Amino acid sequence: MVKNLTEGKPLKLLFFFALPMVIGNFFQQLYNMVDSMVVGKFVGEDALAAVGSSFPVVFLAVAIAAGLSMGCTVVISQLFGAGQIREMKTTISTALIALGVIGLAIMAAGELAAEPLLKLLGTDADIMADSLTYLRIYFGGAVFLFLYNTLNGIYNALGDSNTPLKFLMVSALTNIGNEPAAANKKFSLFEAGAARRIARVGVPSMLQQSIVSLSMMFMQGLVNSYGKVFVAGYTAATKIDTLAMMPNMNFSNAMSSYTAQNIGAGKEKRVVQGYKACLLMVLIFSLIITGIIYLFGPQLLSLFLNSGSEGSAMGYGLKYMKTVSVFYVLMGLMFVGNGLLRGAGDMGAFMLSSMSNLFSRVAIAYLLAHFIGASAIWWSIPIGWGIG
Repeated sequence: MVKNLTEGKPLKLLFFFALPMVIGNFFQQLYNMVDSMVVGKFVGEDALAAVGSSFPVVFLAVAIAAGLSMGCTVVISQLFGAGQIREMKTTISTALIALGVIGLAIMAAGELAAEPLLKLLGTDADIMADSLTYLRIYFGGAVFLFLYNTLNGIYNALGDSNTPLKFLMVSALTNIGNEPAAANKKFSLFEAGAARRIARVGVPSMLQQSIVSLSMMFMQGLVNSYGKVFVAGYTAATKIDTLAMMPNMNFSNAMSSYTAQNIGAGKEKRVVQGYKACLLMVLIFSLIITGIIYLFGPQLLSLFLNSGSEGSAMGYGLKYMKTVSVFYVLMGLMFVGNGLLRGAGDMGAFMLSSMSNLFSRVAIAYLLAHFIGASAIWWSIPIGWGIG
Protein backbone atom coordinates (compact mmCIF):
# COMPACT_ATOMS: atom_id res chain seq x y z
CA MET A 1 0.00 0.00 0.00
CA VAL A 2 1.31 3.44 -0.98
CA LYS A 3 2.25 5.49 2.10
CA ASN A 4 2.84 9.21 2.45
CA LEU A 5 5.96 9.68 4.59
CA THR A 6 5.42 13.43 4.92
CA GLU A 7 2.72 13.09 7.61
CA GLY A 8 2.78 11.44 11.06
CA LYS A 9 5.29 10.89 13.85
CA PRO A 10 8.74 10.24 12.31
CA LEU A 11 9.88 7.55 14.80
CA LYS A 12 6.76 5.40 14.41
CA LEU A 13 6.61 6.05 10.67
CA LEU A 14 10.23 5.11 10.01
CA PHE A 15 10.16 2.05 12.28
CA PHE A 16 7.12 0.49 10.60
CA PHE A 17 8.41 1.50 7.16
CA ALA A 18 11.84 -0.08 7.80
CA LEU A 19 10.53 -3.21 9.57
CA PRO A 20 9.26 -5.01 6.42
CA MET A 21 12.59 -4.16 4.74
CA VAL A 22 14.46 -5.82 7.63
CA ILE A 23 12.23 -8.91 7.50
CA GLY A 24 12.45 -9.06 3.70
CA ASN A 25 16.22 -8.85 3.71
CA PHE A 26 16.30 -11.50 6.41
CA PHE A 27 14.44 -13.88 4.08
CA GLN A 28 16.76 -12.93 1.23
CA GLN A 29 19.86 -13.55 3.33
CA LEU A 30 18.32 -16.73 4.71
CA TYR A 31 18.39 -18.26 1.22
CA ASN A 32 22.11 -17.51 0.95
CA MET A 33 22.81 -18.67 4.50
CA VAL A 34 21.02 -22.00 4.05
CA ASP A 35 23.06 -22.63 0.89
CA SER A 36 26.27 -21.87 2.79
CA MET A 37 25.19 -24.03 5.74
CA VAL A 38 24.59 -27.01 3.48
CA VAL A 39 27.84 -26.43 1.59
CA GLY A 40 29.95 -25.92 4.73
CA LYS A 41 28.51 -28.74 6.82
CA PHE A 42 27.85 -31.42 4.21
CA VAL A 43 30.20 -30.70 1.30
CA GLY A 44 33.15 -29.34 3.25
CA GLU A 45 35.24 -26.30 4.03
CA ASP A 46 36.78 -26.26 0.53
CA ALA A 47 33.32 -25.80 -1.01
CA LEU A 48 32.46 -23.05 1.48
CA ALA A 49 35.74 -21.34 0.63
CA ALA A 50 34.82 -21.57 -3.09
CA VAL A 51 31.55 -19.74 -2.44
CA GLY A 52 33.40 -17.15 -0.35
CA SER A 53 36.10 -16.55 -2.95
CA SER A 54 33.53 -15.77 -5.63
CA PHE A 55 31.42 -13.51 -3.41
CA PRO A 56 33.22 -10.21 -4.20
CA VAL A 57 32.47 -10.72 -7.90
CA VAL A 58 28.84 -11.60 -7.12
CA PHE A 59 28.63 -8.48 -4.99
CA LEU A 60 29.78 -6.36 -7.94
CA ALA A 61 26.63 -7.30 -9.86
CA VAL A 62 24.50 -6.67 -6.77
CA ALA A 63 26.26 -3.33 -6.25
CA ILE A 64 25.48 -2.06 -9.74
CA ALA A 65 21.83 -3.12 -9.45
CA ALA A 66 21.40 -1.66 -5.94
CA GLY A 67 23.15 1.61 -6.80
CA LEU A 68 21.08 2.31 -9.89
CA SER A 69 17.84 1.30 -8.16
CA MET A 70 18.64 3.77 -5.37
CA GLY A 71 18.66 6.50 -8.02
CA CYS A 72 15.14 5.39 -8.98
CA THR A 73 14.03 5.44 -5.33
CA VAL A 74 15.25 8.99 -4.65
CA VAL A 75 13.87 10.54 -7.84
CA ILE A 76 10.48 8.77 -7.56
CA SER A 77 10.22 9.68 -3.85
CA GLN A 78 10.84 13.36 -4.58
CA LEU A 79 8.25 13.39 -7.39
CA PHE A 80 5.72 11.55 -5.20
CA GLY A 81 6.28 13.98 -2.31
CA ALA A 82 5.83 16.93 -4.69
CA GLY A 83 2.61 15.43 -6.13
CA GLN A 84 4.02 15.23 -9.68
CA ILE A 85 2.28 11.98 -10.55
CA ARG A 86 2.57 11.99 -14.37
CA GLU A 87 6.33 12.59 -14.17
CA MET A 88 6.57 9.90 -11.50
CA LYS A 89 4.89 7.28 -13.70
CA THR A 90 7.19 8.14 -16.61
CA THR A 91 10.20 7.75 -14.33
CA ILE A 92 8.93 4.34 -13.14
CA SER A 93 8.57 2.94 -16.67
CA THR A 94 11.88 4.49 -17.76
CA ALA A 95 13.63 2.85 -14.80
CA LEU A 96 12.20 -0.61 -15.56
CA ILE A 97 13.21 -0.47 -19.23
CA ALA A 98 16.70 0.97 -18.65
CA LEU A 99 17.68 -1.33 -15.79
CA GLY A 100 16.27 -4.39 -17.55
CA VAL A 101 18.56 -3.70 -20.53
CA ILE A 102 21.55 -3.13 -18.24
CA GLY A 103 20.76 -6.41 -16.45
CA LEU A 104 20.94 -8.30 -19.76
CA ALA A 105 24.29 -6.68 -20.54
CA ILE A 106 25.71 -7.61 -17.12
CA MET A 107 24.47 -11.18 -17.58
CA ALA A 108 26.43 -11.54 -20.82
CA ALA A 109 29.56 -9.77 -19.54
CA GLY A 110 29.61 -11.78 -16.32
CA GLU A 111 29.68 -15.10 -18.14
CA LEU A 112 32.75 -14.00 -20.11
CA ALA A 113 34.61 -12.30 -17.25
CA ALA A 114 34.03 -14.88 -14.48
CA GLU A 115 37.25 -16.87 -14.89
CA PRO A 116 39.62 -13.89 -15.39
CA LEU A 117 38.18 -12.18 -12.30
CA LEU A 118 38.66 -15.26 -10.12
CA LYS A 119 42.26 -15.57 -11.30
CA LEU A 120 42.81 -11.89 -10.55
CA LEU A 121 41.66 -12.52 -6.97
CA GLY A 122 44.27 -15.25 -6.56
CA THR A 123 41.67 -17.97 -5.97
CA ASP A 124 43.21 -21.22 -4.70
CA ALA A 125 43.58 -23.83 -7.47
CA ASP A 126 41.79 -26.42 -5.29
CA ILE A 127 38.57 -24.38 -5.28
CA MET A 128 38.80 -22.66 -8.69
CA ALA A 129 36.45 -25.06 -10.53
CA ASP A 130 33.70 -24.83 -7.90
CA SER A 131 34.05 -21.03 -7.68
CA LEU A 132 33.73 -20.70 -11.46
CA THR A 133 30.63 -22.92 -11.64
CA TYR A 134 28.94 -20.97 -8.84
CA LEU A 135 29.76 -17.62 -10.46
CA ARG A 136 28.51 -18.57 -13.93
CA ILE A 137 25.21 -19.86 -12.54
CA TYR A 138 24.77 -16.64 -10.59
CA PHE A 139 25.39 -14.37 -13.59
CA GLY A 140 22.89 -16.41 -15.58
CA GLY A 141 20.10 -14.78 -13.55
CA ALA A 142 21.50 -11.22 -13.45
CA VAL A 143 18.59 -9.66 -15.35
CA PHE A 144 16.15 -10.83 -12.66
CA LEU A 145 18.40 -9.33 -9.98
CA PHE A 146 18.19 -5.94 -11.73
CA LEU A 147 14.43 -6.08 -12.24
CA TYR A 148 13.83 -7.13 -8.62
CA ASN A 149 15.98 -4.31 -7.25
CA THR A 150 14.23 -1.79 -9.50
CA LEU A 151 10.76 -2.90 -8.43
CA ASN A 152 11.83 -2.97 -4.80
CA GLY A 153 13.18 0.58 -5.09
CA ILE A 154 9.98 1.81 -6.75
CA TYR A 155 7.74 0.43 -4.02
CA ASN A 156 9.99 1.85 -1.30
CA ALA A 157 9.88 5.24 -3.02
CA LEU A 158 6.09 5.17 -2.70
CA GLY A 159 6.36 4.39 1.02
CA ASP A 160 5.30 0.77 0.44
CA SER A 161 7.78 -1.62 2.06
CA ASN A 162 5.17 -4.37 2.63
CA THR A 163 4.69 -5.40 -1.00
CA PRO A 164 8.38 -6.24 -1.64
CA LEU A 165 8.28 -8.31 1.55
CA LYS A 166 5.34 -10.31 0.21
CA PHE A 167 7.18 -10.83 -3.08
CA LEU A 168 10.20 -12.16 -1.26
CA MET A 169 8.16 -14.47 0.93
CA VAL A 170 6.43 -16.09 -2.03
CA SER A 171 9.49 -15.77 -4.33
CA ALA A 172 7.48 -13.96 -6.98
CA LEU A 173 8.24 -11.05 -9.28
CA THR A 174 5.34 -8.83 -10.33
CA ASN A 175 4.56 -5.48 -11.93
CA ILE A 176 3.69 -2.12 -10.43
CA GLY A 177 0.21 -2.34 -8.91
CA ASN A 178 -0.14 0.20 -6.11
CA GLU A 179 -0.39 3.59 -7.75
CA PRO A 180 -2.18 6.73 -6.58
CA ALA A 181 -5.73 7.12 -7.87
CA ALA A 182 -4.75 10.42 -9.48
CA ALA A 183 -2.14 8.71 -11.65
CA ASN A 184 -4.48 7.98 -14.59
CA LYS A 185 -3.16 10.83 -16.76
CA LYS A 186 -1.29 9.95 -19.97
CA PHE A 187 2.46 9.42 -19.53
CA SER A 188 5.45 8.38 -21.64
CA LEU A 189 6.93 4.91 -21.30
CA PHE A 190 10.47 6.22 -21.68
CA GLU A 191 11.95 9.70 -21.51
CA ALA A 192 15.61 10.62 -21.80
CA GLY A 193 15.10 13.40 -19.25
CA ALA A 194 13.80 10.93 -16.67
CA ALA A 195 16.74 8.61 -17.37
CA ARG A 196 19.18 11.49 -16.87
CA ARG A 197 17.55 12.44 -13.57
CA ILE A 198 17.81 8.84 -12.34
CA ALA A 199 21.43 8.73 -13.50
CA ARG A 200 22.37 11.88 -11.54
CA VAL A 201 21.63 10.02 -8.31
CA GLY A 202 21.93 6.42 -9.50
CA VAL A 203 25.36 6.60 -11.13
CA PRO A 204 27.14 7.99 -8.02
CA SER A 205 25.31 5.35 -5.92
CA MET A 206 26.33 2.67 -8.42
CA LEU A 207 29.95 3.86 -8.38
CA GLN A 208 29.95 3.86 -4.59
CA GLN A 209 28.52 0.34 -4.48
CA SER A 210 30.91 -0.82 -7.21
CA ILE A 211 33.90 0.56 -5.30
CA VAL A 212 32.56 -1.35 -2.27
CA SER A 213 32.80 -4.44 -4.46
CA LEU A 214 36.28 -3.56 -5.70
CA SER A 215 37.44 -2.97 -2.13
CA MET A 216 36.01 -6.40 -1.26
CA MET A 217 38.03 -7.89 -4.13
CA PHE A 218 41.23 -6.33 -2.75
CA MET A 219 40.32 -7.61 0.71
CA GLN A 220 39.54 -11.06 -0.70
CA GLY A 221 42.99 -11.13 -2.26
CA LEU A 222 44.48 -10.49 1.20
CA VAL A 223 42.16 -13.07 2.76
CA ASN A 224 43.09 -15.67 0.14
CA SER A 225 46.78 -15.19 0.97
CA TYR A 226 46.19 -16.76 4.40
CA GLY A 227 44.98 -20.09 2.98
CA LYS A 228 41.69 -21.90 2.46
CA VAL A 229 41.08 -22.65 6.18
CA PHE A 230 41.19 -18.93 6.91
CA VAL A 231 38.97 -18.24 3.86
CA ALA A 232 36.34 -20.69 5.17
CA GLY A 233 36.27 -19.04 8.62
CA TYR A 234 36.15 -15.56 7.10
CA THR A 235 33.32 -16.60 4.75
CA ALA A 236 31.20 -18.02 7.58
CA ALA A 237 31.76 -14.92 9.73
CA THR A 238 30.85 -12.53 6.90
CA LYS A 239 27.58 -14.43 6.29
CA ILE A 240 26.54 -13.70 9.88
CA ASP A 241 28.00 -10.19 9.69
CA THR A 242 25.94 -9.39 6.59
CA LEU A 243 22.76 -10.53 8.33
CA ALA A 244 23.64 -8.55 11.46
CA MET A 245 24.14 -5.35 9.47
CA MET A 246 20.75 -5.61 7.74
CA PRO A 247 18.74 -3.49 10.23
CA ASN A 248 21.16 -0.56 9.96
CA MET A 249 21.29 -0.84 6.18
CA ASN A 250 17.50 -0.84 6.01
CA PHE A 251 17.25 2.16 8.34
CA SER A 252 19.58 3.90 5.88
CA ASN A 253 17.34 3.00 2.90
CA ALA A 254 14.23 4.08 4.83
CA MET A 255 15.96 7.37 5.64
CA SER A 256 16.60 7.95 1.92
CA SER A 257 12.95 7.49 0.94
CA TYR A 258 11.73 9.52 3.93
CA THR A 259 14.18 12.36 3.20
CA ALA A 260 13.36 12.46 -0.53
CA GLN A 261 9.57 12.54 0.01
CA ASN A 262 9.79 15.28 2.64
CA ILE A 263 12.17 17.42 0.58
CA GLY A 264 9.85 16.98 -2.40
CA ALA A 265 6.98 18.20 -0.22
CA GLY A 266 9.06 21.13 1.11
CA LYS A 267 9.13 19.79 4.70
CA GLU A 268 12.83 19.97 5.50
CA LYS A 269 12.29 20.23 9.29
CA ARG A 270 10.76 16.74 9.31
CA VAL A 271 14.00 15.41 7.81
CA VAL A 272 15.91 16.44 10.97
CA GLN A 273 13.26 14.77 13.16
CA GLY A 274 13.49 11.59 11.09
CA TYR A 275 17.27 11.59 11.27
CA LYS A 276 17.19 11.71 15.09
CA ALA A 277 14.59 8.90 15.14
CA CYS A 278 16.79 6.72 12.90
CA LEU A 279 19.82 7.29 15.12
CA LEU A 280 17.85 6.11 18.15
CA MET A 281 16.79 2.94 16.32
CA VAL A 282 20.40 2.32 15.24
CA LEU A 283 21.59 2.55 18.84
CA ILE A 284 18.97 0.12 20.17
CA PHE A 285 19.26 -2.49 17.41
CA SER A 286 23.07 -2.38 17.32
CA LEU A 287 23.38 -3.05 21.04
CA ILE A 288 20.91 -5.96 20.83
CA ILE A 289 22.71 -7.57 17.87
CA THR A 290 26.16 -7.14 19.45
CA GLY A 291 24.85 -8.87 22.59
CA ILE A 292 23.47 -11.79 20.57
CA ILE A 293 26.79 -12.30 18.77
CA TYR A 294 28.78 -12.28 22.01
CA LEU A 295 26.37 -14.71 23.67
CA PHE A 296 25.79 -17.09 20.76
CA GLY A 297 28.75 -16.56 18.38
CA PRO A 298 30.04 -20.17 18.48
CA GLN A 299 26.53 -21.57 17.98
CA LEU A 300 25.94 -19.28 15.00
CA LEU A 301 29.23 -20.24 13.36
CA SER A 302 28.55 -23.93 13.99
CA LEU A 303 25.72 -23.64 11.45
CA PHE A 304 28.44 -23.36 8.79
CA LEU A 305 31.54 -24.92 10.32
CA ASN A 306 32.61 -27.81 12.49
CA SER A 307 33.95 -26.82 15.89
CA GLY A 308 37.66 -26.16 16.18
CA SER A 309 40.36 -24.54 18.28
CA GLU A 310 42.75 -21.64 17.72
CA GLY A 311 43.94 -21.60 14.11
CA SER A 312 40.85 -23.43 12.82
CA ALA A 313 38.18 -21.93 10.57
CA MET A 314 35.92 -21.63 13.63
CA GLY A 315 38.64 -19.79 15.58
CA TYR A 316 39.20 -17.24 12.80
CA GLY A 317 35.48 -16.68 12.39
CA LEU A 318 34.97 -15.99 16.10
CA LYS A 319 37.78 -13.44 16.20
CA TYR A 320 36.26 -11.61 13.23
CA MET A 321 32.75 -11.53 14.69
CA LYS A 322 33.72 -10.46 18.21
CA THR A 323 35.88 -7.62 16.93
CA VAL A 324 33.53 -6.17 14.30
CA SER A 325 30.24 -6.52 16.20
CA VAL A 326 31.37 -4.14 18.96
CA PHE A 327 31.35 -1.31 16.41
CA TYR A 328 27.93 -1.84 14.79
CA VAL A 329 26.71 1.43 16.35
CA LEU A 330 29.48 3.29 14.51
CA MET A 331 28.51 1.59 11.26
CA GLY A 332 24.86 2.55 11.80
CA LEU A 333 25.73 6.21 12.35
CA MET A 334 27.57 6.27 9.03
CA PHE A 335 24.83 4.39 7.14
CA VAL A 336 21.97 6.60 8.35
CA GLY A 337 23.93 9.77 7.61
CA ASN A 338 24.65 8.49 4.11
CA GLY A 339 20.97 7.60 3.68
CA LEU A 340 19.98 11.18 4.50
CA LEU A 341 22.56 12.65 2.09
CA ARG A 342 21.48 10.28 -0.69
CA GLY A 343 17.78 11.08 -0.19
CA ALA A 344 18.58 14.78 -0.33
CA GLY A 345 20.47 14.28 -3.59
CA ASP A 346 23.71 15.53 -1.98
CA MET A 347 25.82 12.99 -3.80
CA GLY A 348 29.12 14.84 -3.33
CA ALA A 349 29.04 14.53 0.47
CA PHE A 350 27.66 10.99 0.17
CA MET A 351 30.53 9.93 -2.10
CA LEU A 352 33.14 11.60 0.14
CA SER A 353 31.94 9.65 3.19
CA SER A 354 31.67 6.36 1.31
CA MET A 355 35.01 6.61 -0.46
CA SER A 356 36.82 7.64 2.74
CA ASN A 357 35.47 4.51 4.42
CA LEU A 358 36.34 2.12 1.62
CA PHE A 359 39.78 3.34 0.61
CA SER A 360 40.96 3.70 4.18
CA ARG A 361 39.72 0.20 5.01
CA VAL A 362 41.76 -1.44 2.25
CA ALA A 363 44.87 0.65 2.91
CA ILE A 364 44.76 0.00 6.66
CA ALA A 365 44.20 -3.75 6.20
CA TYR A 366 47.27 -4.15 3.96
CA LEU A 367 49.38 -1.86 6.16
CA LEU A 368 48.45 -3.49 9.47
CA ALA A 369 48.85 -6.98 8.03
CA HIS A 370 52.62 -6.49 8.17
CA PHE A 371 52.42 -5.87 11.93
CA ILE A 372 49.48 -7.88 13.34
CA GLY A 373 48.87 -10.46 10.60
CA ALA A 374 45.41 -11.71 9.65
CA SER A 375 43.60 -9.79 12.40
CA ALA A 376 44.29 -6.60 10.39
CA ILE A 377 41.42 -7.68 8.13
CA TRP A 378 38.73 -7.34 10.79
CA TRP A 379 40.27 -4.36 12.61
CA SER A 380 40.32 -2.36 9.37
CA ILE A 381 36.50 -2.53 9.12
CA PRO A 382 35.52 -0.41 12.17
CA ILE A 383 38.42 1.97 11.50
CA GLY A 384 37.00 2.53 8.01
CA TRP A 385 33.52 3.17 9.45
CA GLY A 386 34.95 5.74 11.85
CA ILE A 387 36.78 7.60 9.10
CA GLY A 388 33.70 7.45 6.83
